[in-house]
Amino acid sequence: MRRLLIPEILAPIGPDAFPAGPVERVGGRIMGTTWSVSVVTRRPGEGAAVRDAVVVELARLVAQLSHWEPESALCKFNRAPAGSRHVLPDDLFRVLEAACAVARASRGAHDPTLGALVDLWGFGPPGPVAQPPDEAVIAAARARCGWRRLALDGENRSALQPGGLRLDLSGSAKGHAVDAISDLLAARGFAHHLVEIGGELRGRGLKPDRQPWWVALEAPAGTTETVAALHDLAIATSGDHRRARDLGGRRIGHTLDGRTGRPLETGLTAATVLHASCLMADAWATAVMVLGPEHGRALAEAQGLACLTASGAGWDWISPAARRMLA
Repeated sequence: MRRLLIPEILAPIGPDAFPAGPVERVGGRIMGTTWSVSVVTRRPGEGAAVRDAVVVELARLVAQLSHWEPESALCKFNRAPAGSRHVLPDDLFRVLEAACAVARASRGAHDPTLGALVDLWGFGPPGPVAQPPDEAVIAAARARCGWRRLALDGENRSALQPGGLRLDLSGSAKGHAVDAISDLLAARGFAHHLVEIGGELRGRGLKPDRQPWWVALEAPAGTTETVAALHDLAIATSGDHRRARDLGGRRIGHTLDGRTGRPLETGLTAATVLHASCLMADAWATAVMVLGPEHGRALAEAQGLACLTASGAGWDWISPAARRMLA
């Protein structure tokens, strides 16, 4: 059995709505994961130029958003002295602004300032740890976190480094990169494409067979296959099946709850959000995952999100907005 999700509102059909060129696929590695682009080109062989343009754009984004590249704008901010205010590059500010908006709406369930905790639990650049940290060390790391401490200034596009605060955009940077690549392709005349980075996707236009870009949702084994039509739509999934490790005899995932300073124990195994923006889908999926079954689902309903959650064997909840997309 297959479940289909189709956007409620379809993009207007223009003169280039039905592409006739070939689909070319290019890809590589970035941000510790893989990327791929399927694009309807105007003539055979254009895929190489598309790949070159994507590689340049991804390098530009890494230079701003990566917490693994020591000379990135993000890492420089993390090392900045206490009390200093910094005008941020456009992409870094845009991601922080969106992440903080979701943090505000989710009461801190999504927080872009958990770098100290991420490192503490062995998921950051310092590498894995042998044992779980003790309570005092967790409390000290939590004291260095907190999205409100950024004191973002939208007029000047700046942020405050209060001292010891470490940004980590793992819950939103990939989504923003997907959007940026999609916008780049559209600006270059490639109106029909599917962009994927680390499992986050955005589709625009149609394939030459006049079908949308159909993608299967990530899900636990044994569930009903769910396929979404990414017609001017993005999708992101948060789930600890992606990055987890054994620590002190226990399997822990990489998603942390800044409110407790610990890995999640909510009972959810995955949360997927469909949204016009992959950045927002990425951030909202993280927030729902952190909040867990009861509060995460309540947040999704309150925000009108097209969302699915899984706890155990498969997708066991579909938000009202997602239900309206069922074919």
